[in-house]
Amino acid sequence: MPYSDPRILVSTDWLESHLKDPDLRILDASWYLPQDGRDVAAEYAAGHIPGARFFDIDEIADLRRDLPHMAPPVEKFMSRMRAMGVGDGHQVVVYDSAGLLSAARVWWLFRLMGQMNVAVLDGGLPRWKAENRPLEDLPPVIRDRHMVVRFQNQLVRDVTQVAHAAKLGDHEIVDARSPGRFAGTEPEPREGLRGGHIPGSKNLPFTELLNEDGTMKDEAGLRAAFEAAGVDLSRPVISTCGSGVTACIIDLALERLGHRDHAVYDGSWSEWGMYNDLKVETGA
Repeated sequence: MPYSDPRILVSTDWLESHLKDPDLRILDASWYLPQDGRDVAAEYAAGHIPGARFFDIDEIADLRRDLPHMAPPVEKFMSRMRAMGVGDGHQVVVYDSAGLLSAARVWWLFRLMGQMNVAVLDGGLPRWKAENRPLEDLPPVIRDRHMVVRFQNQLVRDVTQVAHAAKLGDHEIVDARSPGRFAGTEPEPREGLRGGHIPGSKNLPFTELLNEDGTMKDEAGLRAAFEAAGVDLSRPVISTCGSGVTACIIDLALERLGHRDHAVYDGSWSEWGMYNDLKVETGA
């Protein structure tokens, strides 16, 4: 049987069997880099899992910051979720059109806001489509639902906290970017950023946590991936990436392994790589 846990990860079988549940809310969190040239809102409108709402990662964010899609203020998150008809008592399932790329970011955002009944669809829209499961192009019927937010400070780190952790060496800092970007031999997709990585961090490309079909590896495979990257799972983990999106896949994998002491560096390399007074290491 495929793995399913409605607080972490659910299978396509699980989701289809629960589509008619009155308290299920499905979110399409598809997102790509601007240079990919994808119009995810138009793709959502053309066809999505029945009942799904579109979650715009770049808009449901703190637009006062000059960094991409930073976690939104509590009031904004509550307002947007109410407008989408997502609130207390709902089971939320998040998917994306890449398989598993950005859905984990929205899973983490819900948990950051104290909403724990949220899971990622394993394999996302590609697996759903490959199995010929139903799609629709109709907008969902929205009914307001209040949401109580209890912000979970322990799930996020800022640049000062990460710099302190790097200096003390008391956390595992795990970078989900590609080996070339980690080493500084491959250009960053955002202009003006230095190449390299946070001193003392370990490189675990998020793709190493996934199977070829875009589903997440089983527990043995995940544990092997962390061990191959030199990550000591007995220590607290701070995850990072280019802009705080794929870092959340690391946190999703840690939750699946029962590792609870982890947090996302929200600014990630978009912030660290921008400031010349922050030390950078290059090479593997």
